[in-house]
Amino acid sequence: MAVSTNNLKNGMCVMHDGKMWIVVEFQHVKPGKGGAFVRTKLKELKTGRVLDVTFRAGEKLEDVRVETKRMQYLYNDGAAFHFMDQDTYEQVELDKDFVGDAAQWLKENDEVQIMIAGGEMLGVEPPMFVELGVTDTDPGFKGDTVQGGTKPATLETGAVVQVPMFVEPGDTLKIDTRDGRYITRV
Repeated sequence: MAVSTNNLKNGMCVMHDGKMWIVVEFQHVKPGKGGAFVRTKLKELKTGRVLDVTFRAGEKLEDVRVETKRMQYLYNDGAAFHFMDQDTYEQVELDKDFVGDAAQWLKENDEVQIMIAGGEMLGVEPPMFVELGVTDTDPGFKGDTVQGGTKPATLETGAVVQVPMFVEPGDTLKIDTRDGRYITRV
């Protein structure tokens, strides 16, 4: 199905140059001279590469229907990650390169979203917020919190995040998976 560049929305998936792209942002521009155009920032679904593309106003693009499937992360055997469809109990094995950066936020039995377009799996979306235990961090010293300093902490999944000085090994933290930012101690 074709969609006009006049009807683009953030988060929409479109085909451009034979690849699937998510519209990150767009802006309609009507210059004093010449025809109107649409300036976009597109993110390629497979690689995550972001590209700035300009289209003429009213140009047609192919709309891609992206579905998400709820799955439960079971375990990692070193080479692949294993997931289970929570509706059919069917298990899927995905290569660690396919899971990519999402792997650092996955804890066994967590629920994830797997994006599917055209019958092809595109990526794994971890929960927006995860609670993970701290396995290693430098000790904080009294008075270190005055300037709001941070220190690196290694979490149970192997991810390293910047945390306030008062965080210690054994603490459970709430982390925003979109940017790997510390939210709060749980």
